[in-house]
Amino acid sequence: MSQVSSSRVSSSSVPSSRVSSWGRLSDAEHSVVPITSADAAPAILQASAPGIARGMERSYGDVALNAGGTLWDTRSMNRLLAFDDATGILTVEPGVLLRDIQATFSRQGWMLAVTPGTEIVTVAGAIANDVHGKNHATMGTFADHVVSITLVRTDGEVIVCGPGDEPESRGWFEATCGGLGLTGLIVQASIRLKRVPGPWLLAEDIPYQSLPEFFELSDSSEQSFEHVVSWIDITTGGGRRGILSRANPVPSPHREVPPSATSLGAAKGGITFPVVPPLSLVNSLTLPLLNRAYYRLKRTRAGSKVVHYKPFFYPLDAVEEWNRAYGPRGFYQYQCVLPRATGLESVRQILAIVARSGQGSFLGVLKTLGDREPIGMLSFARPGVNLTIDFPNLGASTLALLSSLDAVVTEHGGRLYLAKDARMPVALFEAGYPRLAEFTEYRDPGISSEMSRRLLGS
Repeated sequence: MSQVSSSRVSSSSVPSSRVSSWGRLSDAEHSVVPITSADAAPAILQASAPGIARGMERSYGDVALNAGGTLWDTRSMNRLLAFDDATGILTVEPGVLLRDIQATFSRQGWMLAVTPGTEIVTVAGAIANDVHGKNHATMGTFADHVVSITLVRTDGEVIVCGPGDEPESRGWFEATCGGLGLTGLIVQASIRLKRVPGPWLLAEDIPYQSLPEFFELSDSSEQSFEHVVSWIDITTGGGRRGILSRANPVPSPHREVPPSATSLGAAKGGITFPVVPPLSLVNSLTLPLLNRAYYRLKRTRAGSKVVHYKPFFYPLDAVEEWNRAYGPRGFYQYQCVLPRATGLESVRQILAIVARSGQGSFLGVLKTLGDREPIGMLSFARPGVNLTIDFPNLGASTLALLSSLDAVVTEHGGRLYLAKDARMPVALFEAGYPRLAEFTEYRDPGISSEMSRRLLGS
């Protein structure tokens, strides 16, 4: 650890801009303070605290918002610093995008071991939210592959921590992974990549007709497939149909794979959702049609094929600004994990409530999480069943619906994902994260976000 003396930052040099999260539930002025180097970070933090780190604004709620306050922007700190081809350990600055790591290393036989549903995320953001992917059962969360973190506190202290046996270092590491940016500013990280045969996956889509069938398919798939995830039709009441997708890395397409079954899938230039419509395009009229059409399309294309990693890992990234489709009021994402023992019952209850409400999305996601506890004190992923549904913001009716879902999650001892949350009750937060008291010992008093004030009081 080391101390760095502070210097002042002129208020006239701090630009102000309107910043929103991916859910587009608010659009408020923030003072944006750029940080362009690790050496400059301690002085800037001391001079401009309180604040919170700014990433790519892909969190859905208020975890990285600080309306009327300071955001520390490290996105220009985006250099790949070192790579060890023998161990796969990559050292980077905090603003490096997962997209750049995948593109740079996938054809060299390395990829991220864990990646979320978008690659437009910074490494620091992936650590701070301890993201997980479609392979939790086999590879855990992002934190399971972090080797070390360099953290700068707002008092100027610099801390290097990792998952080693030394208790003090490991405590800082476990608080920072999944710690929502509240322990300090990440200025450097080393992560371990995974060896792969290339940027290709042998993927298979399998239709199913009930929740019990989903669980049977998921359990059997996890025995031989690294990546397993399911789309589920949330309009059918109890989850009566869906598409399970599973995949393994494979070498480049070869003669044994029929050309018709090979999809390059690499983005050839994505499209952009052009405007924000006056009303949400996802509503009670379009929901059944969209779900029915999607199911029929995927069912007709069921089977195995070789695909590039992008369409399998990041299907929504192909449409830039897709969040605009929910209209000017934005949307909530409700992502929960429920104990496996009552997973069938609890998921069925939630889907029944959602179907009756007429609200929701055609992008319902259901997957099981592996039998492994997370590293981070506030990490989300734990053994159980993970259900994700988006809801257009219709005001009081949507909030009432989400409160009804909270009751099911509470009854079954589940938790909500902080990276996606914008309105979780404090009681549900405290019940869902049993290491909260331990985490508060590592809080940086000079870091504050809208989420921390809502759930932690400061």
